[in-house]
Amino acid sequence: MTGTVFVIGMGLIGGSLALNIKNTYESMHIIGYDINEEQVKLAKSLTVIDEISSSIEAGAKKADFIVIAVPVTQAVQVVQELESIPLKKEVIVTDVGSTKEQIVQTASCLLSKGIQFIGGHPMAGSHKSGVTASKAHLFENAMYVLTPSPHTEKEAVNRLKKLLAGTKANIIVLSPKEHDKLAGVISHFPHIIAASLVHQAEHYQQGNPLVSKLAAGGFRDITRIASSSPAMWRDILLHNQDALLQMFDYWLDEMHNVRSMIEKRNAENIYAYFSQAKEFRDQLPVRSKGAIPSFYDLYVDVPDYLGIISEVTGYLAEEEISITNIRILETRVDIYGVLRLSFQTDEDRKKAKVCLKGRGYQTFIS
Repeated sequence: MTGTVFVIGMGLIGGSLALNIKNTYESMHIIGYDINEEQVKLAKSLTVIDEISSSIEAGAKKADFIVIAVPVTQAVQVVQELESIPLKKEVIVTDVGSTKEQIVQTASCLLSKGIQFIGGHPMAGSHKSGVTASKAHLFENAMYVLTPSPHTEKEAVNRLKKLLAGTKANIIVLSPKEHDKLAGVISHFPHIIAASLVHQAEHYQQGNPLVSKLAAGGFRDITRIASSSPAMWRDILLHNQDALLQMFDYWLDEMHNVRSMIEKRNAENIYAYFSQAKEFRDQLPVRSKGAIPSFYDLYVDVPDYLGIISEVTGYLAEEEISITNIRILETRVDIYGVLRLSFQTDEDRKKAKVCLKGRGYQTFIS
């Protein structure tokens, strides 16, 4: 492919898409824009993009493809701004937000002018942010949802798929409404539940300070997504209001049923409830990327002596293996402790396992 791609937003997703397209099609010219000038200058210095645009208008006029890689509320504003800019007739506009119905409705103003808008949502991410965390292979094996409107030309969808071919993502096409319901189930609503569990723990801590100490273990792990950006989740929840309100109704009914089982001490139904949940959960794909980034954990037996953690991390640094999280699970004087290392990819975890095994450390996955 040849032409110009204009990426608005030089964060992790925008930067990774720009880098992937640049690596896939050497003849494509990549222009970047971000309201944070330092971020876009950094993208240029890292060769993520070829050119910096001084404004959305300046970059959009040159573009054959426009990728809107900003938070959902700002993405709607960008679409509205594009309406007043003289764009190329054959330009294709897409976004990367995790809600689709509202932005596709807003983009009808572009479709009325003959400009093709195709909603997009790459279900991939990282525990790091910013353009410095950009990776060309970030989307590999991830689900990448496209949500064209009924008026979008099929040829435009095919052209966008071709542009994204180098991501090696699993591209599927859904309606905006269907996407928002699915995203609500597997991403948006779980974030609400995680936040509510944290609020509950905070409430109980007022009467017992041991709550926070005990919550430092598994509780902290299952609620880690509650540490996500409050501003981002405020916007996502407001944009996906209809789907989430329906889920609340189902969830409340579900909790009433569980409460009733416990109240009646119905052991058989309680067992069946957890058994069915376990069966479904165990069938979920292990290696596929989903809407919530995964942790790939490696456990390392470590002796108790001064400098052991820096020794382990030093070996990994020598092999240029990046750690996303580190935690000491158990250390007591004169016995082996357990160090849990988290990685962004399964490949990094495998490399770390080989690295540490070669230096005499015993490691295990779970």
